Amino acid sequence: MITGELKNKVDQVWDAFWSGGISNPLSVVEQITYLLFIKRLDEIHTRREKKAKFSGKKIVDPVFGPKQQDFRWSRFKDMAPAEIFELFRRPDGVFDFMKNLHTNGDSSYAQFMKDAVFMIPTASLLDRVIGMLDSIPMDDRDTKGDLYEYILSNLSTAGKNGQFRTPRHIIKMMVEMMAPKPDDLICDPASGTCGFLMAAGEYLRDHRPKMFTDRAKVKHFNERMFTAYDFDATMLRIGAMNLLLHGIEQPTIQGQDSLSEEMTTGEAFTLVLANPPFKGSIDEENISKSLRQMVKTKKTELLFLALFLP
Repeated sequence: MITGELKNKVDQVWDAFWSGGISNPLSVVEQITYLLFIKRLDEIHTRREKKAKFSGKKIVDPVFGPKQQDFRWSRFKDMAPAEIFELFRRPDGVFDFMKNLHTNGDSSYAQFMKDAVFMIPTASLLDRVIGMLDSIPMDDRDTKGDLYEYILSNLSTAGKNGQFRTPRHIIKMMVEMMAPKPDDLICDPASGTCGFLMAAGEYLRDHRPKMFTDRAKVKHFNERMFTAYDFDATMLRIGAMNLLLHGIEQPTIQGQDSLSEEMTTGEAFTLVLANPPFKGSIDEENISKSLRQMVKTKKTELLFLALFLP
């Protein structure tokens, strides 16, 4: 749980965006996510630098090249507001760097950056938000994860954006009822912000801590256990960041409509955790043939139930 002081700091970031002209909560979350991502990249590069210095060898897989050192959070955060703003907005700047990035450690997030849009309108707002985020302590996984969850909780009060946010206590109840196991393959075919997958990971950390001393099980946890599908690129970016900040390093996140004929998973999952969209319908010709054979309906909730069945 984050403290009242930390909540106040996050609320101040929200207030800064609102007063700066960005009032759509989903847009606010997305812009914060981009800034957290570039901050994380600097942390990864710094960790690799320290490892190289300790071993006396050349840095392995550097995130930033020699000409990109100013793109690092630790460098640009102390620049003048106008300089930072130009660094983000110029064609070969920080934001384009993030959009074209494909690092081994963050490919699950970076692959969805191609459609990202930088919306912060002024140098003063960008400088203010960077300073606020820099003052929030995010030294450990629990704090990072809790802070991001608190940021995402603002979507619950955002009108139709609330469709992406199942209440946290409902998610927790469902995960506890299903009791994920260390060897599970877990899927959410309507993932949104990946709250179910995040909660499953936290459940395993709380109830199966010994699995994190086994190298093979940790590899399975980070690379194979979690799979998410959604057709909304914004949600995929936000969901990927949610999992990354909760310590799930390489989840499988696919931009696909789970009900469509184009759905291309050959995976059989041992556990499905999801809150599929209700009160919706889709064109019959777009529905997967295998689903149409199982149930004669265009209602999304029934189609998703058919999809879940083994």
